[in-house]
Amino acid sequence: MRQALAHIAYRCSWLASLLRRAWASLRQRGVAASWRAARLRWRLTPIATTHLIIAVDDPIPAQLRFPEEAWPHASIVVPVHDQLAYTLRCLQALMQSGNASRFEVILVDDASSDDTARVLPGIAGLRYLRLAENLGFVGACNAGAKLARSPYLVFLNNDTLVQPSWLDALLSTFANYPDTGLAGSKLVYPDGRLQEAGGVVFSDGSACNYGRFNDPKHPRFNFVREADYCSGAAIALPREIFEDLDGFDIRYAPAYYEDTDLAMRVRELGYLVRYQPASVVVHCEGISAGTDPERGMKAFQKPNREKFLDRWRDDLASGHAPALLAADPEAAIRARARARLLVIDATTPMPDRDSGSLRLFRLLRLLREEGCQLSFFNHLLRDDGDYSRALEQLGVEVWSQPWISGVPSWLREHGRRFDAIVVSRHYVLGPLLPLLRQYAPQARIVFDTVDLHFLREQRQAAQAGRVASGRTRASELELIARADATWVVSPEEQYQLRKLVPRAAISVVSNIHDPVMDTPGIELRRDLVFVGGYQHAPNVDAARWLLQDILPRLRDSHPHLRLHLVGADPPADIMALADGQNAIVRGHVPDLDSLLDRSRIALAPLRYGAGVKGKINHSLARGLPMVATTNAVEGMRLEHGESVLVADDAAAFADAIRHLHDNPALWQRLRQGGLENTRRYFSEDSARTELRAFLEQLRPR
Repeated sequence: MRQALAHIAYRCSWLASLLRRAWASLRQRGVAASWRAARLRWRLTPIATTHLIIAVDDPIPAQLRFPEEAWPHASIVVPVHDQLAYTLRCLQALMQSGNASRFEVILVDDASSDDTARVLPGIAGLRYLRLAENLGFVGACNAGAKLARSPYLVFLNNDTLVQPSWLDALLSTFANYPDTGLAGSKLVYPDGRLQEAGGVVFSDGSACNYGRFNDPKHPRFNFVREADYCSGAAIALPREIFEDLDGFDIRYAPAYYEDTDLAMRVRELGYLVRYQPASVVVHCEGISAGTDPERGMKAFQKPNREKFLDRWRDDLASGHAPALLAADPEAAIRARARARLLVIDATTPMPDRDSGSLRLFRLLRLLREEGCQLSFFNHLLRDDGDYSRALEQLGVEVWSQPWISGVPSWLREHGRRFDAIVVSRHYVLGPLLPLLRQYAPQARIVFDTVDLHFLREQRQAAQAGRVASGRTRASELELIARADATWVVSPEEQYQLRKLVPRAAISVVSNIHDPVMDTPGIELRRDLVFVGGYQHAPNVDAARWLLQDILPRLRDSHPHLRLHLVGADPPADIMALADGQNAIVRGHVPDLDSLLDRSRIALAPLRYGAGVKGKINHSLARGLPMVATTNAVEGMRLEHGESVLVADDAAAFADAIRHLHDNPALWQRLRQGGLENTRRYFSEDSARTELRAFLEQLRPR
C-alpha cells in the first residue's frame, strides 16, 4: 500500500510539474509554438537516433585507470555531488574516448553523502578533491580550476558520457578559430535526440537550447557556429581567460545562468563563443539538479535569470534578438548574419585535389569571416565524407541526401532565406536558374564561371585541328546575360566577356593563395614537378607532351634530372610513356607542399585551357620558380624573366628548364617575382576587396 501511494505521489508531482511548464510555455511562446515544442519533446514523428559508442546502461567497469600526464594539454574538471554510478560511467567514457590530446581529470567531490569519497580516491591517475561543504556547481568548478596545470580548462558534468574524439574536436576549435574564447560540445540525450546545439539568449534574459529534441544529424546542427552561450555541461576555454574573469561568478551560486554569464563576459573581453558539433557528449539532463523548476537546485533558475538580466540589460537590449523570437530561435540566429548565401557547385570542394575546389574553399572561408551565413549543396546532393565535414568545420551548413530529397522541394521550403545564391559552372546553373527565380525571387543570382569553358573547348578544338560546336559558348553567354552578377578568375576573361555581353555585371574573383617566404633555397632542391589532375583534358595533353617531346631533350645534358608527375587518376598511356624514362608517376599526393619544397622547378606545359591555373599559383606561392606556356600563365600578370619563364615549343621549353636549373641568380629572381605576384594579385586581401564590394550590393534586410 505504501509503495502504491508513493507511485501515485510521484505521478502527481510529475504531472503538476508538467502542467506548470506547459502553462509557462503558453504564456511565453503562445499556442502554436508550444504545440511544436510538445511534438518535438514527445516525438510524435519518428526520428533517426544517433549510434552511441558508450551508452548510459553500459556496465560499470571493475577498474579505472588514467595515465599520469606531466604536461597535460587540457584539464577536465568534473564536479560531483552523489550519483556515484553516473560518475563512474562518466569516467569510463573519458578513459575510452580515444583522444590524441593529453588530459588530466580533476574530480571535485562537492560534499557527497554516498560512497563517492570511498570509491573515487582509489582510481589511479584521477586527481581527487573533496570539499568540506556543498558549494554547488559554481563553487565546485572554481575550486577544481585552481588545481589545473594545463592551458585549457574543460568543465564536464558527471552525468555525461563523452563520445570518441570529443576532446580533440572541442580543442580544435581554438586552433582553427584563434578568436574563440569559449567552445561548447553538441549535447545529445541518451535516446539519441539532440539536447543542445549551442544556446540563444534573448533581450529579456531568457535563453533556449537551440535544436532541442531534434535529430542531431540534421544539417542545421552540424556546422561550427557562433553561439550566445554553450551549456556548462561540456565547455572548454583557455585557462588564462577563465582566470582573468575570476572564474564563474559566485552571484549565480549554486547554479544556473553561470555559464550564460561566463559567455557574456568572454565576449566582453573581445573573444567569441562557438558551438563545436564534432564534439559529441551524451548528457543525462536533470540527474543532479532535477527537472522541477519549483524545487531543489532547479529553483535557482528563475532568480538567477533576474540577476543575469539586471547585469546585462543594456547589452541584451542592443545586441540580442527580441523575446518575441523565442519561439523561433533559428530566425534569431539568421537575423544576425551580414548576409545569407547559398552556394551550389557540381561537387563538394576537395581542396587537396583541384584548383577550383581550393578557390571555392578559400572564398567560403572569407565569406564566413565577413559575417555571412552560408549553406551549400552539391549538384549530386551527395555527402562527401571528410570533405563535407571540412566545410562544416569551416562554418558552412552542408545539405545532402536524405535531408534534401529533391532540389525543387528544398528550394520551395528554403529559397526565401537567402540574400544571394552563388552557382558554379554553367551546366549546374543552367537547369537551376528558373527554379531559383521562382523560389528565391529576392536573391541575387551569381554565376561563378570558375573558368570559361567555351574558351577551353575552342582552344582544345584548335589544337586538334577542328572547330568547337559553340553550344557551350551560347550557354555560358546566355547565363551571364540572365544572372545578376558573374565572377571570373582573370582580367582577360573579364575583358572578353564585357565585349560579348556589354550589360553584364562581371567581377574578377580569382584564386587565393598565401605567400610562404621561408621555403628552402636552390641548394636544397632537386628534380622537376608537374601537377595536374587527369580528369582534366588539358592536363593529360600537357603530361603527354612533356613526356614525349620535352623530357627526352634534357636527357643528354641533364641525365639525372627526375620528373615527378602529380595528379589523381593517371591514364594508362601516361604510365606507359613514363616507364623507362626518369619520370615518376605519383598519382594523388595529399601532402603536396613537401614535394614542392623539395623540387627545383615546376612545369606547366599547357597547350590549351582557360582560367587561372591553380598549379602555378600554388608553386609560386611556395617560392618555387616555374617554366610555363603562354596559355598556362594567361591572366596571371606574370612577366617573362622576372616571375616566370615562358616557352611555347618543345625545344624552347627544354632550353628554359636547362637555363633555370643551372642559373642560381635567375632562380632566385623568379622566386622573388613569383612571391610578389602572389601577394599582389592572389592574396586574401585582393579577394576580400571584391567580396566586400559584392556584399555591399545586396539588398538591405
